Amino acid sequence: MEQETTNALAGFFTKGGWYMYVIAAIGVVATGTIIERAYRIFFFFSVNGTAFMGQIQKLVMADQIEKAIKMCNAESEAALARVLKAGLQRANRGPVEIQNAVDETSLEVIPELEKRTPFLSMWANVATLTGLLGTIAGLIKAFAGVAAAAAADKQRILAEGISQAMYTTLFGLITAIPILIAHSFIQNKTAKLVKDLDLFSVRLINLLSARYKGTLNDEAA
Repeated sequence: MEQETTNALAGFFTKGGWYMYVIAAIGVVATGTIIERAYRIFFFFSVNGTAFMGQIQKLVMADQIEKAIKMCNAESEAALARVLKAGLQRANRGPVEIQNAVDETSLEVIPELEKRTPFLSMWANVATLTGLLGTIAGLIKAFAGVAAAAAADKQRILAEGISQAMYTTLFGLITAIPILIAHSFIQNKTAKLVKDLDLFSVRLINLLSARYKGTLNDEAA
């Protein structure tokens, strides 16, 4: 059974020509990118933004800045924790320095969140186009071969060319569709993380600015 599966797979690649190996290589690279990005976006950089900011806000309202910083240190890899920590560390230096610290850290963090994700849509497109290229090459091969072949060989040559055309199209789509689905999930999660950064960093800046001005109780009210 295992030998039959191996033979069928080998035949699948052979019939599609060298385009199949290009598409397979694209699939391997894209799969590695998906695994790395999914781990970082869904686990490494991620934190429950609403709950985390709620705890930070309570500590700031209680004037427990050091505890808030320690809380950020406990989630040191999370994107939101890194940005909020930058602001908290300058809580006593005035609104401008707080804003600058948050902005600077955001500019460091956001490219890390978005890194390599755009390549996934590119790999999906390349896989599809490589399959299409194989299809066109197979059809050219089929009709050119039929035109020059003896009558007895025409059917075989036509079948081989069309077979290559269909196999490369099929494999290109099989490779591209999961990549596009993964890209969509990763991109949507990344957009949510960036949105949380924007929303909660502004909220922290307002809280710390009010604290610095001595109007924190008015802000809470």
